[in-house]
This record gives sequence, C-alpha cells and structure tokens, in this order.
Amino acid sequence: MNIHEYQAKELLAKFGVAVPAGIAALSVEEAVAAAKQLPGALYVVKSQIHAGGRGKGKFKELGPHAKGGVRLAFNLDEVEAHAKDMLGNTLVTIQTGPEGKQVNRLYITDGADIKQEFYLALLVDRATSRIAVVASTEGGMNIEDVAHDSPEKIHTIVIDPAAGLQPHHGRSVAKALGLTGDLAKQAQTVLAGLYNAFIGTDAEQIEINPLAVCEGKNGDELLVLDAKVGFDGNAMFRHKDLAELRDLTEEDPAEVEASEYDLAYIKLDGNIGCMVNGAGLAMATMDIIKLNGEFPANFLDVGGGASKEKVTAAFKIILKDPAVKGILVNIFGGIMKCDIIADGIVAAAKEVNLSVPLVVRLEGTNVQQGKDILANSGLPIVSANDLGDAAEKIVAEVRKAA
Repeated sequence: MNIHEYQAKELLAKFGVAVPAGIAALSVEEAVAAAKQLPGALYVVKSQIHAGGRGKGKFKELGPHAKGGVRLAFNLDEVEAHAKDMLGNTLVTIQTGPEGKQVNRLYITDGADIKQEFYLALLVDRATSRIAVVASTEGGMNIEDVAHDSPEKIHTIVIDPAAGLQPHHGRSVAKALGLTGDLAKQAQTVLAGLYNAFIGTDAEQIEINPLAVCEGKNGDELLVLDAKVGFDGNAMFRHKDLAELRDLTEEDPAEVEASEYDLAYIKLDGNIGCMVNGAGLAMATMDIIKLNGEFPANFLDVGGGASKEKVTAAFKIILKDPAVKGILVNIFGGIMKCDIIADGIVAAAKEVNLSVPLVVRLEGTNVQQGKDILANSGLPIVSANDLGDAAEKIVAEVRKAA
C-alpha cells in the first residue's frame, strides 16, 4: 500500500525526522490558505499522485511547454496560478505511463535554500532477509540513471533486523554521503528515525529523494524534501491508522474491487486473463503463456479456500479488462475443490455472457466432478490435461479468434 508525499512526511515527522513545514490542499482556495500559514516568501506547490518524476512531468491539458508537477512560487498569486494549473488536470510522468494520473490534491510546503542533495532509501532485501540502506551523493536524480551511469556512487549498508540499527550503520551512511561534523550527526539521527519508521509501520520501502543540506537559522540542517513510503499490505491489519491513509482514487479500480473480495490481483499489459490458486502456480502460468508467444493480462490468485462467490467475482474482474481476448483458468485443488471452481466459472460465464475463449485446467480434489460440471454447462469451455496443454490451447484459441 502506498501513500502520498504529504502523508509520508507527516508520518516520518512523528519518528523525529526533520521535514519542511507543509500543508495539504484539495482546492485552489485551500492552497492559498495553506501558503498564508507558512513563513514564505518562497513556496513549493507539489502535485500529489502515487508516482515519481513529478517535477519533470507534463500536464496533458496544458501543452508540451507547460511547467511540471512541482513548482516554485514567490508569492500568493503564483501559488494560486500553479494550483489552478494542477488541480483536476492529468500529470504524465515517467512512472505513470502515457495515460497519466489526475491531480486531486496538492502539498504546499515552505521553500528551502538547498546547498546539496542526496539520495537515501530503506528497502527489504529479499535475498538476505535483511534491511538494505541505499545511499548516494547523487540526490535529486533518477536513481536508476545513477545506477546505470555511475554505480560506484551508490552505497548499500545492510542491517540485520535481529540486531537492529547500530551506531556504525549511521556512521557508514554519513561517510557514504560525504558528511562530517554536525551534519554527520544529523545523518545518523535521520537514519534512526527512518529505521524506526520502517520497522514500526511494516514498511516495504522508504525512499528519500532528495535528502538535502539546507541553510537554516542556526546553521546547515539536513531535511527530507521528498518522501515515498510503501507498506506491506498484508500487515495493515496491525495498522488501522495507516490503512485509513489509503487513497483509492490512485489505485486501479479492478485491483480495488479485487481487494474487497480478498483476491490478489495485479493488472498487466497482456491479452490472456489468468485465474490461478497459489502465487507460485500463478507465476508459472504467466511464464508458460509468454513461452507460447502471448502475454498475461493479469496476475490473479484466488487463494486456497475460495468460495463460489469469490471465484465468480474473480472471473468478472478479469472480464472487465477490455484487453482480455481469452482466459486461462489453472487450478490445482488441494484445499480448494475443483467442483467449487467449476461452479464459479459456469456462474460467472453465464452472468457476463462470455464472449472470449476459455481454457480450463483442473487437477486435484473432486477433479472429475469439476470437469463434469464444465462439460455439462452448455458453454464453449475448452478443457486441458496439464499446464503445457492449457497454455498451447489458450494461445491457439486467442489467435484463431483474432
């Protein structure tokens, strides 16, 4: 689960991380009112969408020469003008794809006199089951470009969660960023706050870009100028307060609907819809579709104990995608019984007036009952004997119908 920048900064501030003053706004009037509450006379007007690259992005409605989704304002009139440009318009960035995302809220922050920018992130290192701290002196840039062009400028410090954050981790981060003296101490404080936030919220990623040295009233200070935070969705039952931060308008409607039925669904760019039970089997199904020359339209895991209603909902969600030209159902019935799956498939297909090819591979508990239900349904369902046979058949059916 992802949250907006302003939510991320408010959260990190609770863990002692220094961030500039800022106020969220849902309208032009609120944006101006927010600016009036800040010290000024420099403000930053920031579009709030779940995507990076906002500063370099472009608004579809404003033409190719319009400014991006993060702008400086030197007075209240400029705050108002930027807010009018941004709210309700579609921002296209390198991460949104060409369709872009509509800007429904803004974040008005106090301006900062930036002297130097860094990159700092905490991630789950799945290879080592530890927390990786990634630090670079090349802040404010796309970290992917830095990794490609100057990999030596990216430093990784690994933290064993069993031992927790140690003083030497903070010193290593400060050294990687080239910070000494008081700024090195501030870097250690920032890392401690980020680590505590990471552990305390079951985060999957906390990305700070940039972390900046700014001129303050009492000397240089290290501030988080932008923050991207993502949580483990499976842990949100432990964090009801964080779950309330979810912005459904930023998520794919089909994925939102799937979550209501406790379905693991991710939309992809292919043309063959997949319904599978088990994440590993789902990955194998997508791989074998690609091996046969086509591409999966989704990842969808119905789980091990799905009901007829859940299967019907899953089937209908797949069919709502106009890119789907065929469906492959691949079920191994252990806890999940094949006849339950078959009932759900038949019910959903009849309800939506199935108009694309459907190939079903069933194996496991009550497999013969399930096959009989499909065979007697009166629907043009193609049965498959194994996964390889199923992939070949759905690809052939889709190409024949094209």
